[in-house]
Amino acid sequence: MKKLTINPANFNPVYAPFVNDCQKRIQIFYGGASSGKSYFIAQRVVLDTLNGRNTLVLRNVARTIRGSCWNEITKAIARMKLGPWFSISKTDLLITAVNNGSQILFAGLDDVEKIKSITPAKGVLTDVWIEEATETVREDYKQLEKRLRGESRHLKRITMSFNPIYKEHWIYKEFFGGWDDTKSSYQDDGLSILKTTYKDNRFLTPEDVSALENEQDEYYRNVYTLGNWGVLGDVIFRNWTVEDLTEIKRHADKLLLGLDFGFSSDPAAAVKVYYYSPKKTIYVLDEIYERGLTNTALAKLLKPFARGNYITCDSAEPKSVAELQELGINAEEAVKGPDSVVYGIQWLQGCKIVVDIQCQHMKNELQLYQWKKDKDGNSMRKPEDKNNHLIDALRYAMEEESLQKTAYVYD
Repeated sequence: MKKLTINPANFNPVYAPFVNDCQKRIQIFYGGASSGKSYFIAQRVVLDTLNGRNTLVLRNVARTIRGSCWNEITKAIARMKLGPWFSISKTDLLITAVNNGSQILFAGLDDVEKIKSITPAKGVLTDVWIEEATETVREDYKQLEKRLRGESRHLKRITMSFNPIYKEHWIYKEFFGGWDDTKSSYQDDGLSILKTTYKDNRFLTPEDVSALENEQDEYYRNVYTLGNWGVLGDVIFRNWTVEDLTEIKRHADKLLLGLDFGFSSDPAAAVKVYYYSPKKTIYVLDEIYERGLTNTALAKLLKPFARGNYITCDSAEPKSVAELQELGINAEEAVKGPDSVVYGIQWLQGCKIVVDIQCQHMKNELQLYQWKKDKDGNSMRKPEDKNNHLIDALRYAMEEESLQKTAYVYD
């Protein structure tokens, strides 16, 4: 095959020094939204494959791979006019370089056994790319470190990319001890960190730039526009952890379900939980989080999800509850009453909440749900009405348990 020449104009200049950087075992690319992180790493993975490296591309949940990393990498191949250099199997989610047999493989961290058995056709894994790495738990990362073994002429490398959600995250604690917030990069013997924002991405449209620069929410502006680690001083829930709940799912004897209605701007959000009352522990086993669903489409999702169990629904939409009942769903309205949102939050705060690793939207909400502030910045006894669709569904699901202890009822 002819000699390969790549036009430097394909790359944002800030990332150019990292195209051939194989000296640091841990490489972190983080910062604001639309800063070109994933765009660049996808390009680098493609070129690395042509140079004999085998890369395992991961996200926390397997079903999100095709719409994110897979698309980024296949678009990078097309953009750099490298189609003839690769064999692409969309069915198997496998990309193979025809010049040397090296491969790009894809998987989700929700299928641990599959990851343990993944092996490229030729050689060993040399690279792992974890996209949206803040979605992962530290235990999964430590397991991945062990996957990079075996003899290779290439130095092994783990690359992580993400938006910096909050400083309490394990990634910040583990890797940012030497970080200087006044700078945009850091390096030591085995680690490199690069922080970027939308200003580093010359491929953005004026509309993209305007949307980021006009963000009014302080937290979102700090994290997604400016690329800074967030500080959630008034986050409502701190009493939660993330675990693989496969065994709990197999043996749970009573399932509780809740549903918060939505359609266009707000999603329909359903949650399935198991409650172990002796230890006041709520196990969040599964979730539905979809926009644009008619009640008919929602019922189709709920039938295998609920499996005949009753699901407690937002009573603000009695017509929707009635339609779900007509469609074969055991739907029932939550009970209404004053101050019930705050009471429901307080009751949940008194429990331990354990979230399955696959329930990414629930994890996102628990990280972001905060108390409202008054004009002086003081916290009020009222939550912000956002980042709460699954949390509202969780309140409804736990209604039967919480109302056994009090005369309060739900709003």
